This record gives sequence, C-alpha cells and structure tokens, in this order.
Amino acid sequence: MSTDMHKPRTAYWHLWADEQGVSHQNRCELSHFEQQSMSGAAPQWNDVQARGDATVIFAVLPVGWVGDWHPNPKPQWIVPLSGRWWVESMDGQRVEMGPGEVSLGEDLNCRKDDQGRIGHRSGTVGDEPARLMIVQLHVEPVGAPCHLR
Repeated sequence: MSTDMHKPRTAYWHLWADEQGVSHQNRCELSHFEQQSMSGAAPQWNDVQARGDATVIFAVLPVGWVGDWHPNPKPQWIVPLSGRWWVESMDGQRVEMGPGEVSLGEDLNCRKDDQGRIGHRSGTVGDEPARLMIVQLHVEPVGAPCHLR
C-alpha cells in the first residue's frame, strides 16, 4: 500500500452555460478523495460522486468528424479512450483532449447567439478516430463552473 497520505486531485474540463446562455469552459479539480477499499482490495483513493441514474455510451468519432454547434443532450462526463478531440465553447475557447483527460459537458441551457451559435462545436484531431466513453447523468445541469469537487 502506498504511504503517500496526501489527497490527490484530478483535473477535468467543465463546459457550462452562464445566465445569459453563453457556454464557457473552466479547468476544475475533483478533490474530495478518501482512501477506501473496494470489495476487500487494498485501499485506494476514491472521490465518490452523487449516486443516480446514468446511461453509458461508447462513441467512435471518425477522422475529420466535426459536430457543428449543439448543446450536450444531458449533463455528461466524456472520457477519451484513444485518439484526440476538441471542444469549442461560444466564448471562443477551444480545448483539445486525449486519453487521461476528462470533460463534464453541461451546456444544456445555452441560447442561440446573433451568429447562430448554441452550445459548442467539437471534432476529432489528427489521423485516428476518437474513441470516447460518455456517461450521461439523468440530472438537471448546474449553471455554475466547477460545482463538482
């Protein structure tokens, strides 16, 4: 067992909508880790999130794929398994992510702006498909950045 007793932190990108319906991305951290055993295994660091109904989707975005302006269908965690993808929010910020990076998509309350943009755009990066695991949460979105800790 590790003797490192410092609680870890895990970064994630949070795509959310403000009160004016504009999407933004913030770099956030999960930080409520506790050492726990799972089914009798050696203790590990876990940051347990709220329990609830969820749907797990595995998606493959082909090379060159672009999803034009759209909001997330539900609050959802998006975890790249292989390949790379990007997300551009309405405020113009573009973030690229690959394996080991995580995004929480919560831009459901966006409003179409005068340029016809709503939510975000996303697409693949490079010459291989982006394979993603998506965990859709059946909850209402929260209109504030970094509300999960």
